[in-house]
Amino acid sequence: MKRVNIKVLLGCTALMLAGQSCTDLTEKTFDVIPTSSNFGSTPGQQAALIGPLYGSLGDYFGNMNELNATTDEQMVPTRGGDWKDGDNWKRLYMHEWDPVTDNGQFNGRWTWCYNAITSINQQIGTLTDPSLIAELKVLRAFFHYQAMDLFGNVIIADKVGGGPSTQSTRAQVFAFVEKEILDNYAALKPDVGGAFYGRMNKPVADMILAKLYLNAQVYTGTARWADAITRCNNIISSGKFSLAGDFFANFVTQNQNSPEIILATPFSSTKRGGMNIQMRTLHYNSQLTYNLGAQPWNGYCTVTEFYNSFADQDVRKRMWIVGQQFRANGTPLSDDNVPMVFTPEIPAFAMPAGPAGRLAGARSQKYQIQRNNPFNDQDNDFVVYRLGDVYLMRAEANLRLGNAAAALTDANVIRARAGLPAYTAAQLTLDELLAERGRELAWEYHRRQDLIRFGQYTKAWRFKAASGAFRNLFPIPNDQLVLNPSLKQNPGY
Repeated sequence: MKRVNIKVLLGCTALMLAGQSCTDLTEKTFDVIPTSSNFGSTPGQQAALIGPLYGSLGDYFGNMNELNATTDEQMVPTRGGDWKDGDNWKRLYMHEWDPVTDNGQFNGRWTWCYNAITSINQQIGTLTDPSLIAELKVLRAFFHYQAMDLFGNVIIADKVGGGPSTQSTRAQVFAFVEKEILDNYAALKPDVGGAFYGRMNKPVADMILAKLYLNAQVYTGTARWADAITRCNNIISSGKFSLAGDFFANFVTQNQNSPEIILATPFSSTKRGGMNIQMRTLHYNSQLTYNLGAQPWNGYCTVTEFYNSFADQDVRKRMWIVGQQFRANGTPLSDDNVPMVFTPEIPAFAMPAGPAGRLAGARSQKYQIQRNNPFNDQDNDFVVYRLGDVYLMRAEANLRLGNAAAALTDANVIRARAGLPAYTAAQLTLDELLAERGRELAWEYHRRQDLIRFGQYTKAWRFKAASGAFRNLFPIPNDQLVLNPSLKQNPGY
């Protein structure tokens, strides 16, 4: 994403909200929010004023990437002393996290949600434009949805001030999120792209509802498969989105024009940083492969069995980096005089110092690695929701309702793009659909939710024993329990 002119209101987001092009560098900018008493009286000015509220949405990647290490698709092994970090990554992967020891991990996600909600509540009363009010209410619902998904029984915060915050059941939060979106759906703009890129609009609202209904049995005990299909139908039949012909076009450094993206958070290496997945996954010496300005950190890799779930002819397997690595000029790289060969095999979670441990695990290049980049941050926008997911969601809901033919049609749309043979009816089981979701959506941070919905999140996998069902929820952060004694900890913690 190079479409940035950021001096005020988080720049690109604010300019998009005001309907201005982010590539127009002649626009007048401000170093501070204007303080004129009548600023914010027009719809355009009000749109600019809500720009900062999307800054929290931009933190989606930063808040979710670490929690993906609790799934079977990502691990952060200890390599000598590297990534030891007080065994934080081990506890996440093994499902041994603790509400006190790991308070910071979970408090960060809680405050991400509720700081965003508080800021929205403070701003929403100043608006008069109905579409902008609806937009903020749906954005507020999105953050309540995230809190509910992570923590279960959480706080419904829909106003400024009031008495002590009380805790609502997960079912009550579900009902609140659903009602907020449905009540404001008609006032949302249907527009996508351009000034509406990265914003709450009708398709994004449909996507949040589709996710809500797809997981309704987990959240409330009552399945809502047909409602999930309806929302998926809205998105697919809108004609506003299409599958990118090239799977990887969704993740290139200039991915803002992908026809598949429903919601993304804009990033820039120089103006709105934070997209640094390449630093987290690449080996130190990969700096020489891509001519990077700094050494990567040699942390994240994929779990061996997850890597092996990709057929060799699956074009998506190219998202993983394995084998001999080379300098930018084509000469082979080494690590302490050992050929620098990434191997999918990870022999232990905690490995001794040395090349064998440093080179273990397939690395991710799903998001295009930006060559000759002097910064730690990249220009790729992070994709929160896209059409490929919608097809697989609709396939799953239909399969669960016994509509095998409809499920087969949607699943095979995704298979065809991946260069794989079509499923037969006998092959498309729920377990296989979960595996296909993993291959299509790897490291897009849907895996925890998917595993829970399929009853697989607490199963044993490489180096991890089966964990208790209470791990399907994260603990209410200890800091929040101290601040608000009315909050009750989730069972099991």
